[in-house]
Amino acid sequence: MRFVVTGTDTGIGKTVFSAALAAALGGYYWKPVQSGLDEETDSQVVHRLGRLPPNRIVPEAYRLRTPASPHLAARLDHVEIEPERLMPPVTDAPLIIEGAGGLLVPITETAVFADVFARWQIPVILCARTGLGTINHTLLSLEALRHRSIPVFGVVFIGDEQTETQRIIAAMGQVRILGRLPQIDPLTPESLGQAFQKNFPLFSFEEKTA
Repeated sequence: MRFVVTGTDTGIGKTVFSAALAAALGGYYWKPVQSGLDEETDSQVVHRLGRLPPNRIVPEAYRLRTPASPHLAARLDHVEIEPERLMPPVTDAPLIIEGAGGLLVPITETAVFADVFARWQIPVILCARTGLGTINHTLLSLEALRHRSIPVFGVVFIGDEQTETQRIIAAMGQVRILGRLPQIDPLTPESLGQAFQKNFPLFSFEEKTA
C-alpha cells in the first residue's frame, strides 16, 4: 500500500495528516524534497507527531536550506535536482509520500511535482482546506491530476466543517471524500491520533482509486 499526499496549497496541514496516516497504518514516511532546514523539517514533524521510529522515516532525496520553491532553493544551494532519479523506496509496510506545496510547484525549470507523480502512478490523496476559496483550488487540483492520468484516491478536508463546500467538491469533482481532520489544539501525538481515529475509518484507505 502506497499513497502520495499532496495539497491544494502550502501550509494547509498535509504534513500533520501524513503523520496521522503513517502512524495509523504502521507505515513509513518519505519526503522526496525538503526545502528549508532552519526550522523543524516535515520529516521531523512526522517523527514527533506520528511517533514513527527513525527507521520508518526514509531520508529525503534532496535537503535544501532555503525555504522556497524547490527549483529556487536548489539554485541558491547550487544543487541540481534530477526528477527522473526520484524513485519511491521499497518498504515492508505502507508508504506515505508527501509532496511539497501543491501539484504544480516546480522542482526544476521544466518539471513540477505532478510530472513526477504521473510517472509513479501511485494513488494520490489530495488535502484541501475547508475555508473560502477551497472549491476553486480543489477542483483545479483534481483537474490537473486527471489531465496527467494520475490516480486519485480521494480528498481529505482539513479545518472546520463546511457541509456545502464539502458536498459540492465531491459532486463536481466526482471524487471520494475520505474524511475531515478538524483543527486540533493542543496538537500532540495523542490528540492527533484520537482525531484521526474518530474521523477516518481505516477501511476507507483500502478501497480503489476514483
